[in-house]
Amino acid sequence: MLQPHIQLDENINAKYALLPGDPGRLDRIAKQLENPEELAYNREFRSIRGMYKGVPILAISTGIGGSSAAIAIEELRSIGVTAMIRIGSCGALQSGIPLGSLIFACGAIRDEGTSKAYADIRFPAVPDTELLFNCVAAAKDMGFEHKVGIVHSHESFYIDTNDEESEYWSKLGALGADMETAALFTAGRLRGVRTASILNNVVLWGEDTKESVGGYASGEEMCAQGERNEITTALEALYRLSLSEK
Repeated sequence: MLQPHIQLDENINAKYALLPGDPGRLDRIAKQLENPEELAYNREFRSIRGMYKGVPILAISTGIGGSSAAIAIEELRSIGVTAMIRIGSCGALQSGIPLGSLIFACGAIRDEGTSKAYADIRFPAVPDTELLFNCVAAAKDMGFEHKVGIVHSHESFYIDTNDEESEYWSKLGALGADMETAALFTAGRLRGVRTASILNNVVLWGEDTKESVGGYASGEEMCAQGERNEITTALEALYRLSLSEK
């Protein structure tokens, strides 16, 4: 059945999906796929399909925030997608995490609204273990700079207490901040979907988010390389998952 927001149905014939936030990132994903084809573009949900080492891969943008990400998760599940990896960006919450370094989330602080709509706050937001391990192993094999840890998923860039909250979660050891990972993990777990989240660091700890993100959008090379690395890592992780599921 055609899904109302993503405008896709079961005919995509793909079990695995990449979930970038930015619709423009699909152009860079397409470069790493064989025979990529455009599928649909409705609101923030742009989608393409291609092959990676013989495995059908769907990529669909989710926009900004957990609410739209959860819509994509629900509708993708309805058309047969069983594993999803977020390939997003984040701001570092610790020093020593360079631009373009990858953060693999082993858990997410649920400081946003979408995950709370799904389950009591005591429910943990964690990835699928095998998919996380595949991501880490792939990054190690390819020599990509990366860290594994907890991330802080928040609701908005522009709240008055943003700096204080960042300091608080930094002191508790969170590695980076994004807006979607907690929703992805929570909704995915409750719906029986394997999920993982790879975040490309685009803001050094202590720098202004607006200025750094602006530099990223302009093609700052370290961040652009981090984006290429996270795409490659996610594709390889899904390929490895496909082998274990045969």
